[in-house]
Amino acid sequence: METVKRPNIVVMMTDDQRADFMSAAGHPFIKTPNMDRIGKEGAAFKNMFVTNALCAPSRATLMSGLYSHANGVTDNMGTKLKAGIIWMPDILRENGYEVGFVGKSHVPGHFRDQKFDYYFGFTGQGTYQNARIAESLPDGTIGPDKPYDGWMDDIITERAITWMNRDRGTKPFALFLFFKAPHRQWNPPARYKTLYADAVIKKPALWDDTGAGKPRAFLQAANMFGQYPDTKNYDEMIRDYCRCITGVDDNVGKVLKALEDKQRLDETAVMYTSDNCFFLGEWQRFDKRFMHEPSIRVPMLVRFPKAVKAGQTPTEMAINVDIAPTILNLAGLPYPNTMHGRSLTELIATPKATDNVKPWRDAWYYEYHEFPDPSHNVNKHRGVRTNQYKFIHYYEPPFTYREEFELYDLKADPEERTNLAALPKHQAIVIAMKAKLEGLRNELGAK
Repeated sequence: METVKRPNIVVMMTDDQRADFMSAAGHPFIKTPNMDRIGKEGAAFKNMFVTNALCAPSRATLMSGLYSHANGVTDNMGTKLKAGIIWMPDILRENGYEVGFVGKSHVPGHFRDQKFDYYFGFTGQGTYQNARIAESLPDGTIGPDKPYDGWMDDIITERAITWMNRDRGTKPFALFLFFKAPHRQWNPPARYKTLYADAVIKKPALWDDTGAGKPRAFLQAANMFGQYPDTKNYDEMIRDYCRCITGVDDNVGKVLKALEDKQRLDETAVMYTSDNCFFLGEWQRFDKRFMHEPSIRVPMLVRFPKAVKAGQTPTEMAINVDIAPTILNLAGLPYPNTMHGRSLTELIATPKATDNVKPWRDAWYYEYHEFPDPSHNVNKHRGVRTNQYKFIHYYEPPFTYREEFELYDLKADPEERTNLAALPKHQAIVIAMKAKLEGLRNELGAK
């Protein structure tokens, strides 16, 4: 029986990159020609979201196809992957792939307790300069952390390309390249220290919005500008954020060129996304965690000419539990029905994937668990988003005040300025959204 030739897989992920900080997304000055190319020659999703806007949970979700409550990594404070969970890279390895992981994992164990054919990763947040990174040894074990000179994402990309270019005959490879940038504190590569120096920085439309009507759980969080030294100068902060993203774009270009040089680009499925989004001045706040749009909306780009027609801009709501099923389907493999997501190939592939025939989702569930945390002080909350409404429930507040709610009509109020949750004329919608939220919790085992 002839063996099916499977495509190579390259998955790249940034840290804290907003979906609107790419030149193809209409940003007024940032230049990201290589990210733009992936979307132009494939699919660029308009409504991609994360289900827990936090670093470690998002990475665990990408690799497992499971919500945080199911995979065990619910926060950045040390929660661990549950034993025996689905691990999408294992499925690839079981089906003939050589699998490499390079970069940031952030979860306890740093993915070093998982099986990879190649590993080159760092602990925690790592550092932009003078990085310490561990590499797998020929016997499959992980060597000690060693110092490396240069900018972190340049270093890890060089090692990723070296591994990708190995001669492995007809065996396909899957590379997970998870960048550090543009996580704060922002330290761009030396070549871009003055890039965008003359760019005009405009504060977002919500900068002067006081958040009146928003619950105390939102207003009391420790994420106001000026609380940390690197957030005091807004203009320079934005420039450094953009400089870091452009540094990543250089490395995306290196990966694409390496594939082209080996005549592998069109037989490789390339995916690009971020672990979460980031407030950059909305309500004069920074960071992520909350369920508001500046925190949850991320880029999602997919290029694979053999199955994905160029120029697609799907508008359906995609979420990060969809990534693992999508990777498996792009590899020509079915995904376990115990995964919480659905393959995005249902929306972009030609011919369409046939794993599901039901209509695409009209609502999705969000969860945030990291409290108490004195660094950010964001209360636990859960919520549901539809195409029109978003409902947020702060369900476990400090004993000094009661549970709180937010409701937004995203069609009438896309910037989420007006909280409708307490208004009498919207109580029927509140009741319906509460019911939808509880239904999703039951469906996902999040009760």
